[in-house]
Amino acid sequence: MPKVHLVDYVAGNVRSLVNAVGKLGYQVEWVKSPEDVKNAEVSNAEMDKLILPGVGHFGHCIAQLSNGGFLEPIREHIQSGKPFMGICVGLQVLCQGSAEAPGVEGLGLVPATLTRFKSSTKSVPHIGWNSAIYRKTSQGMPQTFYGLRPESKYYYVHSYAIPYKHDMLNSEWVVATAKYGEEEFVGALSRGNVFATQFHPEKSGPAGLRTLQAFLTGESGPVEYSPTLVRMEGLTRRIIACLDVRANDEGDLVVTKGDKYDVRQIDKGDGRRKVRNLGTPIDMARKYYRQGADEIVFLNITSFRNCPLADMPMLEILRRTAETVFVPLTIGGGIRDTVDADGTHISALDVASMYFKTGADKVSIGSDAVIAAEQYHASGKRLSGTTAIEMISSAYGNQAVVVSVDPRRVYVSCPNDTKHHTIWTEYPDHAGNQHCWYQCTIRGGREGRNLDVQQLIEAVEAMGAGEILLNCIDKDGASNGFDLELIKAAKSCSTIPIIASSGAGSPAHFGEVFERTTTDAALGAGMFHRGIYTIPEVKHYLQEKGLIVRELDHDYP
Repeated sequence: MPKVHLVDYVAGNVRSLVNAVGKLGYQVEWVKSPEDVKNAEVSNAEMDKLILPGVGHFGHCIAQLSNGGFLEPIREHIQSGKPFMGICVGLQVLCQGSAEAPGVEGLGLVPATLTRFKSSTKSVPHIGWNSAIYRKTSQGMPQTFYGLRPESKYYYVHSYAIPYKHDMLNSEWVVATAKYGEEEFVGALSRGNVFATQFHPEKSGPAGLRTLQAFLTGESGPVEYSPTLVRMEGLTRRIIACLDVRANDEGDLVVTKGDKYDVRQIDKGDGRRKVRNLGTPIDMARKYYRQGADEIVFLNITSFRNCPLADMPMLEILRRTAETVFVPLTIGGGIRDTVDADGTHISALDVASMYFKTGADKVSIGSDAVIAAEQYHASGKRLSGTTAIEMISSAYGNQAVVVSVDPRRVYVSCPNDTKHHTIWTEYPDHAGNQHCWYQCTIRGGREGRNLDVQQLIEAVEAMGAGEILLNCIDKDGASNGFDLELIKAAKSCSTIPIIASSGAGSPAHFGEVFERTTTDAALGAGMFHRGIYTIPEVKHYLQEKGLIVRELDHDYP
């Protein structure tokens, strides 16, 4: 089996990249020292390919590579003409520097400095599926560009990018760009033996696998230009499938779904209330991947607290899912400081690290985020540096941390009756009150707290969260549409992406939430699990409404 070298340093979820390379028929050989890079240079032709993955902070990445002695060997590998691929921060390292880490120098091969996206008109980080459309070189159209297609979509997750300026790079580099709002940036570039992507090919489904295959084989066919296809460039509307996972009454791990967070129903056989069993997590995740889910979320709703950490069932679910599912995977539940069965204290960062190494791209934090937000406001809005959000985002980047919030409506007769942020609602309670606030809860919605959604968002943004998974207890299991008023209220105070959750019962509900709010993504569960509607049906409905969605590349595995 041919081999490819991967630089081994702290770079988030590299398991998915290893799995993608393996699926394409290659074996990973880890580069653990500078000498290993040099060995790659003198190896035979099928072993000289070097991939530099990376997520998170530019300065942290440069420091890790510098402290490990990798920077100069990587530069020498590139200068020797051997194939090199950089992914995400692996692309950014090639630049002169980044506004994310002023004064920190990159390799300087790309004459550009990364800047942060403007958050005044859109959410930052830029998370989701976007284009990578090549631009003309000064000599005309490029002849090869690693399998990129203008109609395909690729998965991006970043806050900093190379701003694209015509002819700034084109004299030396072949460039593919994407647009986020009013900003155009470099999505991929190549020159000679160097290829780098801002997106993650290993998380970009069949389109990403095709790009990886092109690099590994060196077979990049002629690029075809189609103005019709390019018209659909830009960020898509993300459709996320969510799997609530827990042990059923027989001890098996199953996907379930609640009604107002109650996951039990009357068994027709013996009349007992049993956990709803809607299928096995791995099989359902694979099904949704094949259907075109843009992301998959596993919410571990019982956290399996009695299991030794290294043997947690969710680790095995993640490991097996990541072998064949090449879209982003999020895991929630149990991301907290804990004590293992043998008495060993394990930090939330260690728990998250284990998930990342197993195949997760993001971790979702729920109740602990609410408690941390309360402490943040009680301390005069001072950061402690010790919360799970701060520790994980510092090590792996903001985009690796999702905060999942479970709010419920609390009605008041007028806004002055509470100190919390209220909204006027067109849906009064039984007493006719038309003002309410959204109370954060913990313990699966069983305990309300003196904290509203807006206060939570302010706190977790300051701590470093990269995304909000916005549930709604009042809408859970109702299948009558998302709580648009809640989503609008959350978006009005947030600069990070919001995922709308709870209430989806039909494709029309997805169309409604995207057309009537500025939500960044929408999540479905029960309607997919029960087979009432499929993900392709939702996407087809959105396309008919003129909204951009990711379509599957059916000509590639």
